[in-house]
Amino acid sequence: MADEAKAKGNAAFSAGRFDEAVRHFSDAIQLAPSNHVLYSNRSAAYASLHRYAEALADAQKTVELKPDWAKGYSRLGAAYVGLGSFDDAVAAYQKGLEIDTNNEGLKSGLADAQAAAARAHRGPPPASSPFGNIFQGPELWAKLTADPSTRNYLQQPDFVKMMQDVQRNPNSINLYLSDQRMMKALGVLLNVKMRTPEDMEKEAPEAAEVPRKVPEPEKPKAPEPEPEPMEVADEEKEVEQRKAEAQKEKEAGNAAYKKKDFDTAIQHYTRALELDDDDISFLTNRAAVYMEMGKYEECINDCDKAVERGRELHSDFKMIARALTRKGTALVKLAKCSKDYERAIETFQKALTEHRNPDTLKKLNDAERAKKELEQQEYFDPKIADEEREKAPLVGRWSEPLAKNLGLTQGTQVGAFNCLPPFCRDKRWVITLGFKRCLSFTTLATMAPRNEFFKQQQYPEAVKHYTEALRRNPLDPKVYSNRAACYTKLGALPEGLKDAEKCIELDPSFSKGYTRKGAVQFFMKEYDKALETYQEGLKHDPNNQELLDGIRRCVEQINKTNRGEISPEDLKERQAKAMQDPEIQNILTDPVMRQVLIDFQENPRSAQDHLKNPQVMHKIQKLVSAGIVQMR
Repeated sequence: MADEAKAKGNAAFSAGRFDEAVRHFSDAIQLAPSNHVLYSNRSAAYASLHRYAEALADAQKTVELKPDWAKGYSRLGAAYVGLGSFDDAVAAYQKGLEIDTNNEGLKSGLADAQAAAARAHRGPPPASSPFGNIFQGPELWAKLTADPSTRNYLQQPDFVKMMQDVQRNPNSINLYLSDQRMMKALGVLLNVKMRTPEDMEKEAPEAAEVPRKVPEPEKPKAPEPEPEPMEVADEEKEVEQRKAEAQKEKEAGNAAYKKKDFDTAIQHYTRALELDDDDISFLTNRAAVYMEMGKYEECINDCDKAVERGRELHSDFKMIARALTRKGTALVKLAKCSKDYERAIETFQKALTEHRNPDTLKKLNDAERAKKELEQQEYFDPKIADEEREKAPLVGRWSEPLAKNLGLTQGTQVGAFNCLPPFCRDKRWVITLGFKRCLSFTTLATMAPRNEFFKQQQYPEAVKHYTEALRRNPLDPKVYSNRAACYTKLGALPEGLKDAEKCIELDPSFSKGYTRKGAVQFFMKEYDKALETYQEGLKHDPNNQELLDGIRRCVEQINKTNRGEISPEDLKERQAKAMQDPEIQNILTDPVMRQVLIDFQENPRSAQDHLKNPQVMHKIQKLVSAGIVQMR
């Protein structure tokens, strides 16, 4: 991020690490090439390194990007002063003062530049140093930087101040001739090799030592102004001010939202975004307003922007999750079919990966449930069935090709001319299209193969087709009955029992449901429960032969148990299953029934009295049917 690189550059500059500051500001400029403050800061860093040519280029770029910013002209003037172009520096400072007349930094810089320009125009005094001219040109710092022997001196503040003092007053060079660094600098500037006294001693050890001139005491110098610090306060102050204004706009938007003044709320949130785009709450709040207004597409668009911007800013995961949750809610509002819920479900799941929130989890569960219900409705819709029924008069002309396509034998007309009675090959069942509610061409096409699979003992295929039929019409008890029969044949007794119970639930008067349930319970060796099921079915169909046969089989098995005609293993298995029945457990733990069972063993006369009680008799019969008690 540009702001992060800028902050690192500011810290390095404050610590005096100017090279490092230049690197960080350069990184920031690559990320934000139109930010004038970054060029201004890098110009100050270059000036601190006495790289005035680069400082001038950055200062000119600053003025180009922001011509109404006074600080840019301050950078420009400082760079010109460093290069010795005092007249240009004066012009730059004056231009800056036209923009900000009270800027003290510009006033001070202008005064220094004017003084330097005046000295340059007067020329050196008669008694000036013969080396004065070499210190006045702009190439001074460039030569010292280019030569390896003097390059490191530029990192030493006392050397830099010494050279700046000589620039201002060439006569002061006599004060520094004893400094070897000044001698090397003179050699570089004059393009000659200057030998220090130590060098001369090494070359001629026998030569008499030349007495050195004791330098005069150094005169106190006027305090030199410190290098101009970077101006970051103005920019930071401006940013903070914009952030504060953005928060005020947000609060105004919140107040308008509570008053249901949605248009005003949107205006305030939009203004807040213009002032500060680093706070994604402005986007999520505006998305909430769009949600209330029913503008779901705009809501989704704002949520997407909030997520994208939040990831760039490394915002709090909760904020990103909130935006995703709001987007998912809008997608749910737009959903018109089961497939539309897929995007909403995916969005809620992403929100939960950012931050697990109970509200988001509830919305996810609701969306999944709504999708499932809508899928069921898309398979089974009474309106579509009614439309198919209205098409019945047109079916007559298509009866023969329809029957042929289904693999059926066309039967004779039954009733009105618009009835289609296709029969199976063995003529065991008939469907009259147009008189059965919720019967469409699709369900008609699935009924033939599923029954044929059952007759051909292809039970897995039959189960598949019965399941598809239930998806089309989950309220058909006959399909549950048929699938229960398939499960029974496959040995999937728990599934068969469940389907049989559902069949009875949908149509309590349908005797086939009781025969299916009783058969499953019989195969599970729960003869007492099967007997109760068959007896319940007889209440609705007293003459049903299948129910009567089921009762007979159950009674036979119970009597075999009483007579001891079953193996000990089968008896233990039956008793173990019976003990899992809560009703059996309650009977055996009842103190009264425990006493009754003791009397049956020890006091037969008292046992006869117990049998006169209908409740006791019913419980005894229950234990006998379950195989717990045997009557011999």
